[in-house]
Formats: sequence, C-alpha cells, structure tokens
Amino acid sequence: MSRLLDYLRLLRIANVFTALADVMMGYACVQRELVPLPPLAGLLTASALLYLAGMVLNDVFDIEVDRQERPERPLPAGRISLRTAQRLGFALLLGGVAAGWATAWAATPDGSLGRSGLVATLLAGCILAYDGGIKATPLGPVLMGGCRSLNVLLGASLAGTEGLGASVLTFPPHVLVASVGIGVYVAGVAWYARREAAASEGWHLAGALLVMLAGIGLLGLLHRNFPPGFRPTLPDPWWLLMLALLGLPIARRCAMTIADPVPERVQLAVKHCLMSIIVLDAAVVFVVASGHEALIVLSLLIPALLLGRWVYST
Repeated sequence: MSRLLDYLRLLRIANVFTALADVMMGYACVQRELVPLPPLAGLLTASALLYLAGMVLNDVFDIEVDRQERPERPLPAGRISLRTAQRLGFALLLGGVAAGWATAWAATPDGSLGRSGLVATLLAGCILAYDGGIKATPLGPVLMGGCRSLNVLLGASLAGTEGLGASVLTFPPHVLVASVGIGVYVAGVAWYARREAAASEGWHLAGALLVMLAGIGLLGLLHRNFPPGFRPTLPDPWWLLMLALLGLPIARRCAMTIADPVPERVQLAVKHCLMSIIVLDAAVVFVVASGHEALIVLSLLIPALLLGRWVYST
C-alpha cells in the first residue's frame, strides 16, 4: 500500500479528474450530451494519460528543486527511482498521443477528421515544453493555461462543425470561448501556485486572482457566441449570475490567503481552485446540454476529493 501511495502521489491522481471534466465539457459543447460513449471514452483516456504524464515529468525535471524544497516526496526521497519515473512519464505521454490518434481513426476510419490526434500531439508537445523548462519563465502560467485550453478542444475534436456556425481553426466560436475561459482561469491558478513552497507576496497572489476571475468572466461570453438556433438551458442573465456565485467562494478563499500568504494556506487555496475547475466545467455543461449531464461532470468531485485526502494536489 505504501508503494502504491507513492505512485499515486507521483501521478497527482486526484487532479486527473479535473482534466476529465474539461474533456467532458468540450464534448458536451458540440454534442449537447455525453453520448455516444465510445469516442468519449477514447478522448478521456487520451486526456488522462497526457495529464498523468505531465505530472510525472514535472517531478522528473524538478527533482533537484524538490530535493531542497520537498525532500519527502517519492522521487527526491528515493522511494521511486528517477529512471522508473522517466520511463513511466514518457510511456504515458506516448500512450496519450496514441489514444488520441486511435480515437480519431475509430471515429472516422477514412481519416477525414483527425483533429483528436492532432490536438493530442500538440498537447503532448506543450506538456513537454512546460515541464522541460518553460514553467520556470514568465511564460509558464500562459503555457499551462494553453494546455488546459487544448484539453477542452480535445473533448470537442471529434464533432464536425455543421450547424454550429462559423468556426476558427475548425472549432465553433462558443467552444473556443469555453476553452479560452478555462485556459485563462488555469493560467491564473498556475501563477497563484508559482511560489507555493515558500512565502508568497500579496501582489503576486492578487494579480493571479484577477487572472482567474478574468477567466471566469470570459465564460460569461458563451451566449454571445452560440450558433443561430442554439437554445441554451439557461438564459444569459441567469448564466452570468451563476458564474458570479461560483466565482465568489474562489475569490473569498484566495483573498483570505493574500492576507496571510504562508505556504500551507496558499497550497490549500490552490487545491480549492483546482477542484473548482470541475464545478466550472459542470456549469458550462449545464448551459449547453442539461442538468443530467452537468451532474455527471460534477460527480467527478467525489473521487477527486476522496483521493485528495491522501494524495497532495500541488
């Protein structure tokens, strides 16, 4: 059990459910439901493998830093060897790309819609670039947000655009709004978490919070970008009110931490923000699909929170 727990911590297994929620949200944006299940399962598999690869490779590239700041973690403590982690990380990365292409081929054997494979490949490249060094630069949070945006687009990658209006990069406008909104929000979370192992500065956390709120605000543009004839389940004013209510606890938790930015409080705030991704994804699904599908996405909070009791999220 101790060995298993080390691997679960290396994988940050609780966080993978936030990535799955992104894919389900993207899928619902174009399908307006979470069926058919086989292609959705393929996209979820690709997303999970890529996300887990990112977590493992993050620790592989950060091992020297972790030996100083987090010596108790599996790699710096020597409970999992660096070679094993390297092999696991790259195997997961290649598996995620392969799952993306396999899902695309299974859905369209003639190769007419290979976006799932292309998006999975681009996402893998961004993950490798982020873990390999860009995360230490000012572009780190931006690239992390880009990875999340691509993850949403992965969920929307199998559907055609017929009946969904004009599109950019073959994705409908409302899908792009959803992906960018989540991406900006996650960029803010990544910025907020940059110094979580040491004392953070108030201005740094305040700026990150503003970016998170901007991401939530971008989701408020969904109604203005729906294609003609698209009937959301919630009118625009009520959707904006829902987003405001969902943003309040995030803002409150982060603002309280700004007043006393010790590492423990910052890490708890980051965990809260990460779990809120599932809630935001479920809210979008509620608008574009139905309450039933939204509850399915929201239910991902259960395993995420349960596993989070034993496995750290940051």
